[in-house]
Amino acid sequence: MPRKRDDPLRDAAWLLDMLTAARAVESFVAGRTFEQYVADLMFRSAVERQVEIIGEAARGLSDTFRTAHPEIPWPAIMAQRHRLAHEYGEIDNALIWQVATFHVPQLIKQIEPLIPPPPAEQPGR
Repeated sequence: MPRKRDDPLRDAAWLLDMLTAARAVESFVAGRTFEQYVADLMFRSAVERQVEIIGEAARGLSDTFRTAHPEIPWPAIMAQRHRLAHEYGEIDNALIWQVATFHVPQLIKQIEPLIPPPPAEQPGR
């Protein structure tokens, strides 16, 4: 059964998707240069896809949750996803590199504390 839009468990799942994608971006760019990024279509595609997932997951969060955390630039995150998905012919490699190497690490620090711990296991399970 689909969960209601303001369900905290649903928000937690979207946040975990964001964190997983952000960590992937962080690992993809670690030790790499902008020149390598520009020269490697597979590398660019991988980073762009994970940035797109971050934006789609942000869009899935409830308005209540996003409003409660105005320190995170939700509109910019969602707009970047829209640009990657719909304006793919005009992708600015320098901008995506900045997102991947500067903004994504900041986002990780912002969303990690917002993810609730997994539910405690019940005895006998």
